[in-house]
Amino acid sequence: MANWVMDYETLINCFVAVFTHFKEDQTKVFVVHKLRNDFSELHKFLLDNKFDESWHVSFNGIGFDSQITEYILREGDELAGKDPEEISHLLYLKAQETIERSNAGEFPEFSERDLSIKQLDVFKLNHWDNNAKRSSLKWIQFSMDWHNVRDMPIHHSTFITTQDQIKTIISYCINDVASTKQIMMLSKEQIMLRKALTNEYGINLYSASEPRISKELFLHFLSGKLGIKKYDLKQMRTIRQEINVGEIILPYVKFNRKEFNNIHEKFKTLVIDTNNTKGGFKYSVTHKGVKTDFGLGGVHGATKAGVYEAKDGMIIMTSDVTSFYPNLAIRNGWSPAHIPKHEFCEQYEWFFEERKKIPKKDPKNYVYKIILNSTYGLSNDENSFLYDPEFTMRITINGQLSLTMLYEMLSDGIPGSVPLMQNTDGLEMLIPAQYKDTYLEICAKWEEMTMLQLEHDQYKKMIIGDVNNYIAVLNDKELSKEDWEAAKKKSPHYVFTENNGKYFMNATKCKGRFEFTDLALHKNKSALIIPKTIYYYFVHDQVPEQYIQNNRNIFDYVKGVKKKGDWVFMETCFAKGERHNRDLQAVVRYYVSNKGCKIIKVNKADGREIQVESGRWLQTEFNLYEIKSWKQYDINDDYYLEQVYKEIENISKKKEQSQLTLF
Repeated sequence: MANWVMDYETLINCFVAVFTHFKEDQTKVFVVHKLRNDFSELHKFLLDNKFDESWHVSFNGIGFDSQITEYILREGDELAGKDPEEISHLLYLKAQETIERSNAGEFPEFSERDLSIKQLDVFKLNHWDNNAKRSSLKWIQFSMDWHNVRDMPIHHSTFITTQDQIKTIISYCINDVASTKQIMMLSKEQIMLRKALTNEYGINLYSASEPRISKELFLHFLSGKLGIKKYDLKQMRTIRQEINVGEIILPYVKFNRKEFNNIHEKFKTLVIDTNNTKGGFKYSVTHKGVKTDFGLGGVHGATKAGVYEAKDGMIIMTSDVTSFYPNLAIRNGWSPAHIPKHEFCEQYEWFFEERKKIPKKDPKNYVYKIILNSTYGLSNDENSFLYDPEFTMRITINGQLSLTMLYEMLSDGIPGSVPLMQNTDGLEMLIPAQYKDTYLEICAKWEEMTMLQLEHDQYKKMIIGDVNNYIAVLNDKELSKEDWEAAKKKSPHYVFTENNGKYFMNATKCKGRFEFTDLALHKNKSALIIPKTIYYYFVHDQVPEQYIQNNRNIFDYVKGVKKKGDWVFMETCFAKGERHNRDLQAVVRYYVSNKGCKIIKVNKADGREIQVESGRWLQTEFNLYEIKSWKQYDINDDYYLEQVYKEIENISKKKEQSQLTLF
């Protein structure tokens, strides 16, 4: 058995298929065109794959490539009797039909269980078909710093007439297969996890996203517990038109301060229209100069931008609720209305308790974490058997109010306390060191009242832009020399110190626009030189100009943009007083240069033009990586330094204002 990473290119009169062995350096190329007809060889190869039980690894293969494969396998004998132009055109029509079905929101013609060749789809596995994470292969290539993120220069409607055109198509297809193979390698642990789950539970989870794993396994366990067939359980839902929030607020929720009683009253009189939950409720509270925002999701609040340090007798405490949303349901006996509470909560708690017994390195620990965290989201998904929007609102609204109670208890109970941040499942607070025991005692009272658990830590420093964008530096952690050396190699940006034969690491947490390590591939990694420089300035006291001079990795300077709606990209250059335009592809990788052109967003509907980088800055398109000397790249350091200093000045300036307010 040989497993293959694969991709198809379907043009109006030319079909190209590329297969690369998933381990070995072996590539097979098939072309169906009047200048080269490999259809019989392709058909035989696919039949061999089917009978050998080989796997096809692809990017969106379940929704597209596998549909073409199945068509070839089912109609292969009839297709083989036709001339290559007719075959390639029929394959093109099947491809267009498949795309049209997808665009219309319809299921593929052939479901995954009906496919002749088993599929591993890295697109679905990574949940890049979800609106919040939606990513094309080109965008993931950008995120991986792939050398070539160019689109194929030949449109699928082009009538192919030359060998050179065919070579171009093959080259493009090989590039896509190679990058898909790289995604497969980066997803190796996730693939092995899904293989183990598939074998253990007899459910095909190879291409399953994390929410689907949660849905399938919760369904598996709950079906057995309730004695209800999976099919019947899948049909169950609780549909509601409105939710009276006053009826679902926990009885222990109480406040002393007027500002918090106001939000409590707002929620008690709120009636939610379940058909309009996005932006359906917004309210803000200001306490000790800190604005906190409430909605139908989580609570969010942060002090003014600045650098906050544990010094002069102050410490920064950070406390998070352990598995907050799952435990709110478990401890209060909540379930979707159509599922018996006792059985649901018992099963939910079983996942929680079992996870605690399993080492974090064990993949099953991660599986149970997925189930615990995803179940809440599935309760708000109309396509899930757990759907009940009231269950969702019970969790999110009581979660906000419960956390706000802790916030008020700590703020009022500790003299000189300075609230820094509250965010969904935890908070950070600057307190006098002498009151640490008082802080923990208040937290214990809250735990007893809510039946929830808190996890505590201390920060040495917090660099806050806002509630979603910050850097937190943890207290020194002592390590063995071996672990210290290993950590230095893995996370060189952390602070490592040695003192009298003892080894310490200062770990950090970077969020939002300050993140630059272990970014998920769907996220925008544009200009990582900026968050890196900011980090080294605030954490390592390194001058920005010095850090930038020392970091000459071109991929830290590149930025990426992708097409949305009616907007397309165009490069505009001026030479000898004349304007020259060049259309650009849907994903553009570029950097800011001293000499270059302007990359413009153009609206096809109304002709509006917007500069991707406004002002005097010029850009160089960089979809194809070329090795050059640093001078030849012509990077404009001033642009990147200006962005860095904007952030530094924003934080430093507001710090001075906030100190006057807080102290």
